[in-house]
Amino acid sequence: MQRTYLIKNGKITEDEAASASSCDILLFVDPTSSEQRYLIDHLRIDEHTLASSMDPEELPRLETEPDHTALILNRPRNYSGKEQLVFKVASMGMFLFKDKLVIVMTEDIPLFIGKRFNNVLSLHDAFLKIIYNAIAHYLEHLRVINMITEEIEDKMTGSVDNKYLINLFSLEKSLVYYLSAITSNGFVFEKLRNFSGRIGFDERCREMLDDIIIENTQSQKQAEIYSSILAGLMDARASIVNNNLNLLMKRLNVITIWIMVPTFVVSAFSMNVMIPLQGHPHAFWMVMGLAMMSVWLTAIYWKHRNW
Repeated sequence: MQRTYLIKNGKITEDEAASASSCDILLFVDPTSSEQRYLIDHLRIDEHTLASSMDPEELPRLETEPDHTALILNRPRNYSGKEQLVFKVASMGMFLFKDKLVIVMTEDIPLFIGKRFNNVLSLHDAFLKIIYNAIAHYLEHLRVINMITEEIEDKMTGSVDNKYLINLFSLEKSLVYYLSAITSNGFVFEKLRNFSGRIGFDERCREMLDDIIIENTQSQKQAEIYSSILAGLMDARASIVNNNLNLLMKRLNVITIWIMVPTFVVSAFSMNVMIPLQGHPHAFWMVMGLAMMSVWLTAIYWKHRNW
């Protein structure tokens, strides 16, 4: 699917009437084979680089061509409840020409939203702000992961179910994806700063790129902290499950012994042989008293042994 955008009065607006050659920003969402041929044949985008922009396993990289700059960026995918607490990453390709910015991605997401896009002055400005939004997306997802972790931590204290352990494992797996993507993006941003003069960034764009690098470093540190917390929680979770299981077995043993001791006493007086008290008029209550006394003696013994 192809969309065309124009930069007017400091804002990016979609213009369906604009052609691919006259627009400022050209967006392709999951491009068809004919759209891919257009990108390769008319815009001279490398076929391998184009395929990399749609491959979720592709590492971020920066390539400078004679007529454009190609950036493969890892960004968070939109989360769906079907993912079962697994947050994944996707690749996005941005190809910066002198007169237009071409974006290739596999998901149809709102791209030009947020206060950052209220004042877009150039293609370079739009290029960097899209990167900035991707980092902000990471930070939002990291906050969500932290909130879910705290909620699971509150619920798992008295539980022996594996559900919470599986949820923690899914979140830890997500943080591995995010930490790898954020770190790889950071290397590309450093390279982008080194090539800023060749790309044509002005002083304002260089300052924004420095802010991007700082923000990306902060998100990387945050992901590392959350990953360490989750690793500790999973170890603690195993200990909690074992402790809860031991307490449960202890309670079951106590109940079993309390039932077995009086049952033994009653069974002894229920045998089909000659036994004492069988002719006594209060034999039933005497047997029940002995049964209760056995429970009481057992409780005293447990208390004496601190069981």
